[in-house]
Amino acid sequence: MNAFRKTAHRIAPLILSVGLIFTAPAAGFAKDLLTVNLVNEPATLDPHQQWNPDSYYVYRNIFDNMLTRDNAGEIVPQIATGWSQDSDTEITFDLREDIVFHDGEKLTAEDVVYSIERITDPDFASPQLGQFNKIIKAEALGDFKVKLTTDGPYPALLAQLIKLSIVPEHVASSVTSEEFNAAPVGSGPYKFVKWDRGVEVTVEKNDGYWGDKGPFETVSFKGVPDASTRMANLQAGTADLVVTLNADLAQQLESSGRGVVKNVNTERVAYFAMNSTKAPLDDMELRKAIGYAIDREGIVEGLLGGYPKVVDQMLSPAHFGWKDGMTGFTYDPEKAKEIIAGLGDDAKVEMALATSPVFDQRVVQAIQQMLTEVGLNASIEIVDMATWLKDQQTSNDQAPLLTFSRWSCACQDPDGIMYPLLHSSSAWSRFSDPKIDALLDAARGELDLEKRAALYAEINGLAVEKAAILPLYQAAIIYGASDKLEWQPTSNESMFLNRMGWSE
Repeated sequence: MNAFRKTAHRIAPLILSVGLIFTAPAAGFAKDLLTVNLVNEPATLDPHQQWNPDSYYVYRNIFDNMLTRDNAGEIVPQIATGWSQDSDTEITFDLREDIVFHDGEKLTAEDVVYSIERITDPDFASPQLGQFNKIIKAEALGDFKVKLTTDGPYPALLAQLIKLSIVPEHVASSVTSEEFNAAPVGSGPYKFVKWDRGVEVTVEKNDGYWGDKGPFETVSFKGVPDASTRMANLQAGTADLVVTLNADLAQQLESSGRGVVKNVNTERVAYFAMNSTKAPLDDMELRKAIGYAIDREGIVEGLLGGYPKVVDQMLSPAHFGWKDGMTGFTYDPEKAKEIIAGLGDDAKVEMALATSPVFDQRVVQAIQQMLTEVGLNASIEIVDMATWLKDQQTSNDQAPLLTFSRWSCACQDPDGIMYPLLHSSSAWSRFSDPKIDALLDAARGELDLEKRAALYAEINGLAVEKAAILPLYQAAIIYGASDKLEWQPTSNESMFLNRMGWSE
């Protein structure tokens, strides 16, 4: 057992036993109301803006998407009922003819065209632009048929369209994005009711929904940053579903008998980003030293209860293109110290490590400690999630030097994670390498699946060789739920309310 594992309890903050605090019987549940505790309130309810988990959990139930995944992870129709690949660059979709927006207007091909043009408009500046900018044309071929044209073969298109929410042109085109965010109109199983900033977002069942109806009349989403408080709410009966528990709280919940643990290994990859465009991290040797300094096994086993899985590539086993047997940086603090000593004063610069309460701060603190122990000077800077997102999507010279984060594209395709984090054109990327850029461009246009997987394996190998980014682990998400709530979480972290129910 290494030194980090021996001191895991020293690193982890003490968590009081919630079971000792709450001795009163849990309150009865209300079948008409589901209360969900998120980590933060949504950053936005406009589906063409941020897609961070707290936003996605809410707005995905307000809007329908072109396609979706079933609980087994297979791509299935939603707004689109079927599609035909007309050529390497053209695909035609047939649309449902019975979808009505929450204001009573019918959803047509024009709304699909508008939604695609909106999210791909550079002036709109969607953070999701890199996921859809291969689409160069969308045209309506009638009221319920749409043809999309890409600027080359794009095998990830269907996987990306899982994330494309369709907004009503007659509403979104007549208001600003901020106004649409404040009063979103979709066609999904739940309608937006109100957003009390800092308190809750309330949605209600759409009785006219074309598909499976929601089982709850009303759903309340509340931002509760502290995980212990989220669990306390669950056990007190004031919440029915809470997100992002840690392993300690999960163990307490299981032993308490008041609520159940629901967990799944997701497509989300936890990673450590280094701004290689700025000194001192423009020195590849320093980035490699950081790679050797981080004890990923210690983090997973010592802090996270063994739920996640260490990965050496910017993919998870839930992604297409996952390759068994790839190796990354081993934990070797002595080697890290040797490299850092050879770099002299250049390695002593204070580096800000950007984080937000949505991330497990025990992990962030552990990484800071590991970097300190090999002679680096990293200071934690914690901000709210909205500010963190803004700071990440900026110019390289303004971006933080160090970032701990977790990434999911909700598409289970490598293009959705590797392109935004490694391609120099992306607002999220802090790395620039012409060869990796060229390989990423080639991979997103390769229709042969075997060749495409080989390209991503080559990119991941180069990313390790150049210490472009440090993959840490495949994240496991741990939910706490009322024992009366029937729901199975999925690896793409979609919280579909109309796939839930109350047990009798």
